[in-house]
Amino acid sequence: MSKSFHTEKAAMRAAFNKAATSYDAAAILQREVADRMFERLDYIKVNPVTVLDAGCGTGYCAPQLQMLYKDAQLIELDLAPGMLQVARAKEGGGLKKLWASLRGQGVAYLCADIESLPLADESVDVIWSSLTLQWCNEPDAAFAEFTRVLKPGGLLMFSTLGPDTLKELRASFAAVDNKEHVNRFIDMHDLGDALVKNGLSTPVMDMEYLTMTYDSAKAIMQDLKDIGAHNVAEGRSRGMLGKAAWQKIVAKYETFRRDGLLPCTYEVVYGHAWKPLTKPAKKNADGSQIIEFRPRQA
Repeated sequence: MSKSFHTEKAAMRAAFNKAATSYDAAAILQREVADRMFERLDYIKVNPVTVLDAGCGTGYCAPQLQMLYKDAQLIELDLAPGMLQVARAKEGGGLKKLWASLRGQGVAYLCADIESLPLADESVDVIWSSLTLQWCNEPDAAFAEFTRVLKPGGLLMFSTLGPDTLKELRASFAAVDNKEHVNRFIDMHDLGDALVKNGLSTPVMDMEYLTMTYDSAKAIMQDLKDIGAHNVAEGRSRGMLGKAAWQKIVAKYETFRRDGLLPCTYEVVYGHAWKPLTKPAKKNADGSQIIEFRPRQA
């Protein structure tokens, strides 16, 4: 996989920590995508004991997940402790929270990386992950971890961003130089292949374009900063752009203006898959299946 897909985890954690208090005001797209995921979840019937919200951010999805699965333990997991602090503050307290915790339900908070989950094998029934996978260095690693912690028959449901995301911004920076200024994202078909490769079955994938509109390029950049979504890719440009360069970027972005507004496009990819009820058959190096014989008991 190209280095341009890799992110610096320390920089990413710092960006999301810094954005934790401003995130909710700017996260219009993130809420919209989560709501559309819930619409898709309506058609899937599960009765989980444990639900993992992998990349929970400030906890927008938690109330609805709790409402859908009233008897389940919900684990809110995020790489950025600042995001978890905001999510925890939203939960509040009181007798309802105490009673849920005594019954082994309610919400648990876990600061961790989805590419290395500190959870036991086959301990989770449902994994919900809204707009988090795009920040992974290797989606294969995240999918492998999801497969490991899911119980047989468990469900993974996710959304992420595809390669046309921020295409106007990428084109505008390209007018200045050929350095990495905008994060790059993985194609839907590659994600589908990765699901199967890492042991998940019957994947269902779909994609749509969502476009935000703004009055100015500055407003677009500010929104990205407020949700912590600025460029954290390895190989990104480290230097400060001068005034002349910014003028070129803004001038290029202005060529996309329609009906008085500037578009900011997001390619949103949705998917779900299941962990098989039985383990796949063992195979030899050449792909042929290994057949195990057990000695007959006397």
